[in-house]
Amino acid sequence: MSFYTCNRSGNCPGAMSGNPINGICEKACIQVDKVLDAGLRQIQQANVQVTLSNQIPENPTTPLTFISAVTNGETQVTNLTVERLTDKPNFARVSFDAVVPLLVSYTDANGVAGTGEASITIPNDVILFIPQPSVVPYRIEVFGAISSPTGAWISENVFSISTCVTLITRVLVQAEILVPSYGYCTPPAAQEFSQDLCSGEFDLPIFPTAIQNQRI
Repeated sequence: MSFYTCNRSGNCPGAMSGNPINGICEKACIQVDKVLDAGLRQIQQANVQVTLSNQIPENPTTPLTFISAVTNGETQVTNLTVERLTDKPNFARVSFDAVVPLLVSYTDANGVAGTGEASITIPNDVILFIPQPSVVPYRIEVFGAISSPTGAWISENVFSISTCVTLITRVLVQAEILVPSYGYCTPPAAQEFSQDLCSGEFDLPIFPTAIQNQRI
């Protein structure tokens, strides 16, 4: 059982039916990363040379045969500069390098499958909405996804690959915002358990009960 296999109820997420206002019972303060602006770039690159490290198994027998290269972790932002536009004070030129980690798969001359780690650095120069200074600062984050349909071994641990790159740049701020709420989300049972074995252990509510309209 899960949110997506159980019968829908008012306390499970899912598609809405009827009046969406029905069932709203509170204004909830939640802490979230609020996205102030975002932009997407998709790039095709050919003949990009990558040098592998942390190869498993070590010291493969050359020549190597390329299989694939995929994203292997979070994209890092380096060399970040933000320059506000004089004619548009709420916008800025955001320049940085996106370092996207890769996992390259191959077979060696003996047919043994192996992998190695690499990265691709992609320069970016975009215009985004940047908020005015505040106590809680904004931050720039980048999501990167890379796939490589073709590639060739060059020498030792170096490959030349083609890449399809998707980069999403976001301006984020950690904020506490007030939203209408249907109350706590009630998860369905994940598996059956013996009531006798754990008698009395499941009496506590999953979430604490808030005292509504309490004032000091």
